[in-house]
Amino acid sequence: MKITFFTILILLSFGFSVHAQQTASDYFDSGVSKSRSGDYLGSIAAFSSAISMNPENPRSYFNRGLAKQALKDHRGAISDFDKAIQLAPKDALSFHYRAISRSSQDDNRGAVQDFNTSIELSPNDPLSYLQRGVLFAKLNDLSLAIRDFNKVIDLGPGTTEKFQAYYSRGLCKAKLGDFKGAITDYSSAIETNAKHPQPFLERGRNAIRVEDYERAVADLTESLKMDAQNADPYYLRGFAKSRLKDYNGARTDFDNALRIDPALKEAYYGRGFVLAMLSNTKGAVTDLDRILDSKTSNKEQKTQYVTIPKSQLDRLRDAVVTRVIIPDLSEDLSEGYFVRGYAQMKSGSMKEALTDLNKSIEINPIYPEAYFVRGLVRSSMGLQPESVIDFGNAIKLKPDYAEAFYVRGLIKTSTGDTNAGCIDLSRAGELGYANAYTLIKDYCN
Repeated sequence: MKITFFTILILLSFGFSVHAQQTASDYFDSGVSKSRSGDYLGSIAAFSSAISMNPENPRSYFNRGLAKQALKDHRGAISDFDKAIQLAPKDALSFHYRAISRSSQDDNRGAVQDFNTSIELSPNDPLSYLQRGVLFAKLNDLSLAIRDFNKVIDLGPGTTEKFQAYYSRGLCKAKLGDFKGAITDYSSAIETNAKHPQPFLERGRNAIRVEDYERAVADLTESLKMDAQNADPYYLRGFAKSRLKDYNGARTDFDNALRIDPALKEAYYGRGFVLAMLSNTKGAVTDLDRILDSKTSNKEQKTQYVTIPKSQLDRLRDAVVTRVIIPDLSEDLSEGYFVRGYAQMKSGSMKEALTDLNKSIEINPIYPEAYFVRGLVRSSMGLQPESVIDFGNAIKLKPDYAEAFYVRGLIKTSTGDTNAGCIDLSRAGELGYANAYTLIKDYCN
């Protein structure tokens, strides 16, 4: 068939017409589909399109928040859940998932309040009780955690929630010194689902505490069948075997624990003991020296956000692809100064580039690309506060300037303003700059 130029025009027109007819509902459905397939970046883009067409639909914000949460962009997720709650203040799920992101950002008080509201709105949902219980346990409020886990079990939830409730309640009881009660809960967790190594590990640990060493060996062996790369069950089984005076078997277990985790002081201690019992005094002293002469501090360190080092800032900033298309040349020649400044930047002549970009902005103070490129130049010259101002001006003039949000986020994060930097990175990702989510994962959690 002969395809004429007129036919091509019709086909192209038809294609544009179909695209133009996509509705907010179409974009929403696409976002849901992409989320289900694990394409969270595509999902965010689709939900953003749905929001631009229908900004009053709370489900679009909620689902975009879930996608951001999956990418560990908790600040961005909280912002979307905030909007969903503003539009639908009786939606329990928005409070539930905002609580999860708040907890991930160590806003534990806010997380508890959100779980409380979620439970008020949906009092028979076991998942909110379960998550609140985990949060209470994290805060070491064990009695409240146990109360929530009791409620989960009373509600008769599905297998997953029931397993987690029994297991988590067992951890709380063990911390309170109720080792027999913990063993009972771990047994219930195993009856619910015997395919997880952790309940066997913890039941074995608590069997040692109640001096049931044979049961401990059996449970720890089951745990190792499912996960042979965990040092703890080897160390604990070695301890139980030591109590049973199986010193050779214990030594093998301690050897395996140290093969997996060469810094595990408990395993050096245990091996030192059994070597002494086996009359290997030299080996025993060597192992015990390692823990007794160690200067390593065991003090807990407060979790801190890591700032982006300058060398990495320079590399990431210089890797940004500046989308420059040839601008129309006006009579004032501001575009000419801009292009020459851009060329000077590309060649590494930063002072000359700065001179030209200053002139371009002086002539045309509403030129977002000129502010953006000048921001790149100033940052490369070490003028970070000035560059942040330039990126801010570029964003004011062009609110969807993804690259400007991204680089400003880099700079703020590198200079210690982590929260503001991560918010900028979140916005860059929302606008389609996918590299932002890698940084969010590494520096914003």
